[in-house]
Amino acid sequence: MLRYPNGKPYTPASTTETAGNKSPEYARRGMTLEEDLNQSNKYYLNHGVAVIHKKPTPIQIVDVHYPKRSAAKITEAYFKQPSTTDYNGVYRGHYIDFEAKETRNAASFPMKNLHAHQLLHMEEIQRHGGLAFVLIRFTASQQTFLLDATHVLHFQANLDTYKRKSMPLPYIEEHGQIIAMGFAPRIDYLKAVDHYYFSHL
Repeated sequence: MLRYPNGKPYTPASTTETAGNKSPEYARRGMTLEEDLNQSNKYYLNHGVAVIHKKPTPIQIVDVHYPKRSAAKITEAYFKQPSTTDYNGVYRGHYIDFEAKETRNAASFPMKNLHAHQLLHMEEIQRHGGLAFVLIRFTASQQTFLLDATHVLHFQANLDTYKRKSMPLPYIEEHGQIIAMGFAPRIDYLKAVDHYYFSHL
């Protein structure tokens, strides 16, 4: 069993979201954005475009079961520390760092899906000259957007002004870049990065 530092058991998001009457098909869809990104990053690496990887989450192994000499099974482990964001790497000489999120909401993105330490991390990345953003996929419409951390942080800091705890789709459409789906790469998010961060060059 994998546990957080506070001792509470960890439940994968796909398990949580498929609880109750959620179908196995939704569980598969819950992994779609991550699968698309991992395949796209492999394409970028193989074609010399960028070096971007999913960050591993460090864990502390507590107990291991050895059913036989040639096999070992981890039966209990803990997260050493809260994770920051999902992906980081280098593109066009710039450090990039981003979080990838999916939502079943058709018209808004719940801000609770982003944790305080992740927002702080993105703010620090920007302070040091890196590129920080969030990729948001609306599973109902299969639309994916790149939204710079500046707009995410602005919305979070003004929740009382907006009088809502979810970021509306029109806000994301106005300030973000939509990402077209393709074949190779499956999700060419670096094209959106080019348009948002480098179009002035």
